[in-house]
Amino acid sequence: MSDETKPGETAEIDSTASKADLKAAADDLLKSAPKAADEPAPDLDPVQQLEIEKEELREQLLRTLADLDNTRKRAERQVADARIYAIEKFAGDLLSVSDNLSRALAALTDDDRAALSEAGRNLFEGIEMTEKELHTALARHGVTVIAALPGDTFDPNLHQAVANIPSDQPNGTIASCFQPGWKIGERTLRAAMVAVSAGAAN
Repeated sequence: MSDETKPGETAEIDSTASKADLKAAADDLLKSAPKAADEPAPDLDPVQQLEIEKEELREQLLRTLADLDNTRKRAERQVADARIYAIEKFAGDLLSVSDNLSRALAALTDDDRAALSEAGRNLFEGIEMTEKELHTALARHGVTVIAALPGDTFDPNLHQAVANIPSDQPNGTIASCFQPGWKIGERTLRAAMVAVSAGAAN
């Protein structure tokens, strides 16, 4: 039989071995023995253990508070957007009413208006008042006209170019506006239809 001890077997102790031999054999045995992978860590001081648990709970609390704050801000943004943009479709439907009122007012020149009878002037002024009241009501709900005056900078987010014409305005700016644009809050409801200046004609 071999002198080597197999795992699970008990080594026989030589009764004639010296203490030094026994100590050396024990050291060799300890070095060659496999270490347990899940060997428990040495016991920590209870105060240290509590400090570690306290830090872990503190980090969890901070993460939870951050998540709650992000959720609250997101909900506030959604409520604000719903409040501002809830009437977007309705406001878009009213733009054609505003366009028709503007066309009716633009149909008369100053000379034609001066030649109107008393009843005609009252009718004209009533149309003007209706248009102003409509614009005031839209503005109360955050729906405003997009500026598109000659010489204004062309912004593709606010303006829709339908022509490029020579004009006395600087090249690339708005030459004239065919149809006013509208926005609700910071969102474009309808882009203004404009002609872009190509610079002075040669």
